[in-house]
Amino acid sequence: MFTSEKSLIRRIRQLSGKSGSVRIPLGIGDDAAILRFASGHEVLVTTDFSLEGVHFRREWHPPDSVGHRCLARGLSDIAAMGGTPLAAFLSLALPGKLPRTWVDGFLRGLLALARLHGVALAGGDTAQSPGQGSSAKILADIVVVGSAPRGHALRRSGARPGDAIYVTGSLGASAGTLEALYAHPTRKVNPRNHPAHFYPQPRLAVGRYLRERGLVNSMIDVSDGLSTDLHHLCEESGQHKNIGAEIVADLVPRGEGVTLEQALHGGEDYELLFTASPDHRLPKKIAGIPVTFIGRIQRGRQVLLVEGLRRRRLSARGWEHFNHPQRRR
Repeated sequence: MFTSEKSLIRRIRQLSGKSGSVRIPLGIGDDAAILRFASGHEVLVTTDFSLEGVHFRREWHPPDSVGHRCLARGLSDIAAMGGTPLAAFLSLALPGKLPRTWVDGFLRGLLALARLHGVALAGGDTAQSPGQGSSAKILADIVVVGSAPRGHALRRSGARPGDAIYVTGSLGASAGTLEALYAHPTRKVNPRNHPAHFYPQPRLAVGRYLRERGLVNSMIDVSDGLSTDLHHLCEESGQHKNIGAEIVADLVPRGEGVTLEQALHGGEDYELLFTASPDHRLPKKIAGIPVTFIGRIQRGRQVLLVEGLRRRRLSARGWEHFNHPQRRR
């Protein structure tokens, strides 16, 4: 464990390395960071909590996975807007007796993903979490700052009737792993054999490709589940018009052993769900990631699922914090 807040901050600085650069003249160590953005670009900012007992469990998730997942959540939001991430800010509340090795592992996982995408850890905050013994939990909040050319950041709100609906990668594997963990909570699993859950990869290159080529009318990342995020997209696009959707069950891409229910509602896939004009011809892969057509945007407010000759309403049954207060990851 760390003897003081200063010793924890020193360790974070040591592991994160030099943060000064052309884009970040001043990072960790002062009252605030200084970020420099290219002319003609807008700032993108997103923030996400990672809470022990909600998003991860120490007995299931190794510390490097917790750090990786913490940053991946924010990077995926930047990807969904076609942006380029620049800097991350990490606030940590830690139990007083948390082993230093856990913190080192968490930071290594987070920083490895940050370096992969050229993101600097530019600051944050630290505190001791409230409670004693097992009641003291790890709380991590990540803020990711990115940029996109002015007026060109992708949004959830641009879907139009007739648009084709696409999703990247495959869905449901993270939910399948989580269900297996709940079913057999003491069984040991190798996290490297379940990367979709333990080490999800944000689709930044795909998001930038789609934005640069003007192929997308609306986009969102699949963090709460396909059903819920499709509803989000339709609701935001339908602020001033009736927007619904129809997707085909057999077209929804899912990995080996993944059920349709897991793919539709599981969440934490961190893939991109987007709509495009039917006039656009999209490649089957972008940056090596499969892109799959799954349905179309329709007039009206309903979101429907087609299974063979049957159509039924697709309810938003993915993740929603205040409806699932005790169980997430």
